[in-house]
Amino acid sequence: MQYLFLILLSVATVWHLWDSFWDDSKKRRRTKPLLLLFLLLYYLFAAESPSALLIAALATSWLGDVLLMPKGNRWFVMGGISFMFTHFLFIAVYARQVDFHHILWAAVIPAALVYYGISAWIIRSLTPSTPKMMLVPMYVYLLCNSTMNVFALMQLLCDRSWGAAVAYAGAVLFFVSDCTLFLVRYHKNKNLVFRRHFTVMLTYVLGELLITQGMLMLAR
Repeated sequence: MQYLFLILLSVATVWHLWDSFWDDSKKRRRTKPLLLLFLLLYYLFAAESPSALLIAALATSWLGDVLLMPKGNRWFVMGGISFMFTHFLFIAVYARQVDFHHILWAAVIPAALVYYGISAWIIRSLTPSTPKMMLVPMYVYLLCNSTMNVFALMQLLCDRSWGAAVAYAGAVLFFVSDCTLFLVRYHKNKNLVFRRHFTVMLTYVLGELLITQGMLMLAR
């Protein structure tokens, strides 16, 4: 049954990316709610002992997708709050695999500074064209995503397996997707990002899939 939902996810994703490539916002809304739903169902059937934390993370991601569909800053903030919960839940998922007594801080701290630095640069580049009330929430959100990535890296350093590497790659893509989304939505140069929402959704769906698959591999 898990392969059925993986196929459905693939079909829905290709369809959604096609509409995103042509910037058809009306058609994109038809498939967007299906993406994380199919991924969640895939995980539920693929996992021998599904993690409640990971289920909750995928569920809040689905909710975030739905909340981001209407136009307006209020909906954007509500969707961002839902995704912040996603990042906190992913952090909790990764933290269970981390041995904090044997972390290579010489690698973790510089990596964290890079993530936080990129987040600050994104917000700084958006400051001239973004409503002031949005800047602080957006910065806090990117810091949450950055922290999620740092925990994914710590998991990889503690468990140098393919599963941890796949999960970390997914976390990186999730970070790229969020940075890209902010640029697409608020940067004064609307053509800065290739095909705008296509790039956002390609990195987002692939990121969520790799995180889920990585955790499945680790559980096995």
